[in-house]
Amino acid sequence: MDLEEARHFYIGGRWVAPSSGATVAVVDPATETVIGSIAAGTAEDVDKAVAAASKAFATFPATPVEERRALLQRIAGLMESRAEELAFAMTAEMGTAIGFARSSQVPLAIAHLRAMAEVLDGYDFLVRKGTTAIVREPIGVCGLITPWNWPLYQITAKLAPALAAGCTVVLKPSELSPLSALLFAQIMHDAGTPPGVFNLVNGTGEEVGAAIAAHPGIDMVSITGSVRAGVLVAQAAAVTVKRVVQELGGKSPNILLPDADFTRVVPLGITSAFRNVGQSCSAPTRMIVPAGRLAEVEALAGSHAGTLVVGDPRNPRTTLGPIANKAQFDRVQRMIAVGLAEGAKLLCGGRGKPAGLDAGYFVRPTIFSDVTSGMRIAQEEIFGPVLCIIPYETEEEAVAIANDTVFGLGGHVQSSDLDHARRVARQIRSGQVHINHPAWDAHAPFGGYKQSGNGREYGAFGLEECLETKAILGYYPS
Repeated sequence: MDLEEARHFYIGGRWVAPSSGATVAVVDPATETVIGSIAAGTAEDVDKAVAAASKAFATFPATPVEERRALLQRIAGLMESRAEELAFAMTAEMGTAIGFARSSQVPLAIAHLRAMAEVLDGYDFLVRKGTTAIVREPIGVCGLITPWNWPLYQITAKLAPALAAGCTVVLKPSELSPLSALLFAQIMHDAGTPPGVFNLVNGTGEEVGAAIAAHPGIDMVSITGSVRAGVLVAQAAAVTVKRVVQELGGKSPNILLPDADFTRVVPLGITSAFRNVGQSCSAPTRMIVPAGRLAEVEALAGSHAGTLVVGDPRNPRTTLGPIANKAQFDRVQRMIAVGLAEGAKLLCGGRGKPAGLDAGYFVRPTIFSDVTSGMRIAQEEIFGPVLCIIPYETEEEAVAIANDTVFGLGGHVQSSDLDHARRVARQIRSGQVHINHPAWDAHAPFGGYKQSGNGREYGAFGLEECLETKAILGYYPS
């Protein structure tokens, strides 16, 4: 398939023509040039995909767990063998630096499949409680709506548990980063996925996403996106009382306790905040530091920011590529201007593009200091390489600042005293908290409090979002 002119959808085990001739351009954010186009689906295309998924659901739940586990492993193996092609596709479609695509975007996507295969090794779909059997059964047809910032990672995070549960799926990847998803659909085909178990319809959220959310033949919708998109999906889904799993925005805090090793955790905090050019919903973009150590933190932060290399995402030396699309680039620029207008102290970066990068949606890595919690830049998700350093006087104030947000997706605590860090971590109102920058865990549940969403992804917790619970009384003799 020629991905530069990808005009088909994957439905019922084959590539099929769309119902209309509408298309969406694919833009390389590093050059601002159109590199191809994809078909834009309609509600009619969603109907076809749901019909195929519903037909497959008549038999797929009965497949042995071992077969579903083997399918997950085959998909993971094919992704590994085509990792370079997948990495280059993401660099082209959303500007992720090729080094980051190779080290994170592709491997972490594969890890979701491997982790779910591990979950199936020991998961009990039937548990005895006295004379009652508690049975966990697949919920049905799952509509998966994924974002542009982690294109493959979010697909496998949602697809792996659905397949493991015995569900069938209709996927709508972001129209802004569709190339890797089309490659992934071919991988699903080559892995021997039964026809109709996996279906892909490209298109916009307003058309395809809305049709999936409202469709009476879809039993669950899982969406990763903005709060606005999550609300619209939940409203559309409410009419048919389907389950909705939402992973939405974030404004994650990073509390540096006074006894932390600042020379270690400040650079790591910036690296975490600016990972994927800051385009991560759980990025710790609020660094909350002791007021008496503010000058030290500023010096360390400025020094580390100077080591970042912004430029051509195809160059292995590049740390940060461009912002993924023009709309997001414009928002980042507006929010930097807001920070300046609010009186925050600009340590580095600022408005405009880095010197020598006139074409492409490149942003100057920006750090504001002496930020107060009430500022817009401390409250709103910017989704770019913009960090706010917020001083605190007492530990109680640090926790209050951390929780002073409508979001609750991630959080970080830094301390040389693990018990101290644990106590503070327990007080942060978010779905995940990281202590001292630990290794990523594909089995750790991921999801949010408050406006960061509902439900959980990853590992056994993600699997159970795709299951219904049935009690069969009298199943066992008394």
